[in-house]
Amino acid sequence: MATTSIWRVKGWLGKVVIYAENPEKTANPKFYADRELTEHDGQQLTDVIRYAVNSRKTQKADNEDCAVVHRFVSGINCSPSTARDEMLAVKKRFGKESGTVAYHGYQSFAPGEATPEMAHEIGMKLAARLWGDRYQVIVATHLDKENHLHNHFVLNTVSFADGIKYHRTRKDYHEMQTVSDALCREYGLSVIEHSQQGRGKQYGEWRAEQEQRPTWRGLIRADMDEAIRQSMTERQFFDALRKKGYAVKVGKDISIRPPGKERFVRLMRNFGEDYSIEQIRRRILSQTRAEKKPSEPTRQVIRIRLFGSLKTARKLAGFRALYVHYCYLLGIFPKNRPQQSRKRMHFLLREDLLKLDAITAETRLLIGHRIDTAEQLFSYRDKVSEKITVLTEKRKQLYKTQRTAAVKSAPEKAAEVKTQITALSKELAVLRKEVVSCNSIAERSGVIKEKIKAVREDEHIKEKEKCDRTEQQKAVR
Repeated sequence: MATTSIWRVKGWLGKVVIYAENPEKTANPKFYADRELTEHDGQQLTDVIRYAVNSRKTQKADNEDCAVVHRFVSGINCSPSTARDEMLAVKKRFGKESGTVAYHGYQSFAPGEATPEMAHEIGMKLAARLWGDRYQVIVATHLDKENHLHNHFVLNTVSFADGIKYHRTRKDYHEMQTVSDALCREYGLSVIEHSQQGRGKQYGEWRAEQEQRPTWRGLIRADMDEAIRQSMTERQFFDALRKKGYAVKVGKDISIRPPGKERFVRLMRNFGEDYSIEQIRRRILSQTRAEKKPSEPTRQVIRIRLFGSLKTARKLAGFRALYVHYCYLLGIFPKNRPQQSRKRMHFLLREDLLKLDAITAETRLLIGHRIDTAEQLFSYRDKVSEKITVLTEKRKQLYKTQRTAAVKSAPEKAAEVKTQITALSKELAVLRKEVVSCNSIAERSGVIKEKIKAVREDEHIKEKEKCDRTEQQKAVR
């Protein structure tokens, strides 16, 4: 079984070629920029690509005692070592150097089904059948994870045959998967015979699910499934969605809008046939009983002894108080606190579960540097920016030193300079993240305030409705 996808890449062509041939850079599969390269160096990528071809993740040793390796980077209508220059030359010849510079595709195999050699051979045949008669393609098989053997394709958008630009369509998606399935059958690999209608997963969503992090689509799907389990009729299903804060429109497809969002999401289009109106009805009618809604959590009374006076206790204020309170609402801390059920958490809060790492980093920065006001925040950011400027200049001087004949001729001196450059690069990476966090705090703090306000108002309305229902029930009795 192999899954496929392809997407367009805008910007500098050398970046995507470097990524496809060097899977050590897995931060973003669509776009990779090497921070160590200057604009001048970026124009001279021949040596960089030649080095990237030798990446350990695109090699496989025959055995531990043998230095011979198999290379898993190949080119169709171009050479891997000069792919960037050859692709740019075709673009220049036909005067089509702007816009989409390349298409980046992948073919991922089921764990344990294919060997690296087989995967690369299948990838080469796939690229040759789809694009080999008109386009230049780099095929790289990544061996970075044993359970994630996959091919990457970098396709030049301009045809070397007639200069016509490649434009990806729905038909291309289908043809890529069809040819991939045919090749899998030839090699005895499994194939998904009846794929459901619905959009394929984006790389970010797939990666989040592998790392067990929540996703937008996952949160919506979980709410839909829960509403189905708690319903015995179609009307109860829609009522359950509205109680969760969703706006609902029913046509050929059910469209729902999450609370606090502007756009509607079509269920069958995004999640497949299981979420069509007919299938939802069948799922509801197939149930013998509805799932009970979670009961209110029991409140536990804890007795504590206070030493000192609350009047003299230090209280957090400003940004620190805001972020600490929000982290508490999200269940990030205290650490010994039982995790709040995501199903019971308000949707406006649950969407920020996708951003836990960033929110946690911003909270640590605020607490660690005692930042409460915007003035303190921007003052700290400016100091960090100044330090980045100083360290960047220092690193530039080291790069110049590294290129001198005196250092090149002395291995020990060259190693020392390289170590200093590496240390500066790591320090700069940390400082740049802090600048990003400062900018994010300035923007996110206002959003957090509005979300907390909206959640409180929503909870107040629900509590009032609950009291009204209770009073009505008492009056009937």
